[in-house]
Amino acid sequence: MAWSAAAVSRFAAASPAAAPVPARLGAAASSLSFAGARGRRFGPVAASLSTSAAALKEAVQTEKAPAALGPYSQAIKANNLVFVSGVLGLNPETGKFVSENVEEQTEQIMKNMGEILKASGASYASVVKTTIMLADLQDFKKVNEIYGKYFPAPAPARSTYQVAALPLNARIEIECIAAL
Repeated sequence: MAWSAAAVSRFAAASPAAAPVPARLGAAASSLSFAGARGRRFGPVAASLSTSAAALKEAVQTEKAPAALGPYSQAIKANNLVFVSGVLGLNPETGKFVSENVEEQTEQIMKNMGEILKASGASYASVVKTTIMLADLQDFKKVNEIYGKYFPAPAPARSTYQVAALPLNARIEIECIAAL
């Protein structure tokens, strides 16, 4: 792939809506042209890199769910989606597990997740994908019984894995993606 400065300049001059290439990219940004697999030249392309990734995402935080255990957000809203970080079965008031039992941890996870979804403007009905991480895959059936009570049909897509370990020696962790 090769980009020529002349092609980008022609495109920018011909298209007043085209965004300028930031000066900080220097010569690399101004020497762009594209050739296809058979050597045919395609029209020039200009892109705006002035929109920062930070402006495209918003952190979601609620005190009704446990705080993040590290340098991450409870959830991030971006592009009409909500990405909920892995949720543990912690009591939001004490920061401790509600129990060592996988059923009670699952129930608390679902409550915590519901609060995070609510704070983001989403709900269980808008969840499109979940990922469940289990310390022991033998708990799969127990978790399914509780999990199924929270999601109306159609249930979200889901992946479930047994993992070597979870934070704070949890029995289960669940993350999800919801549409806004």
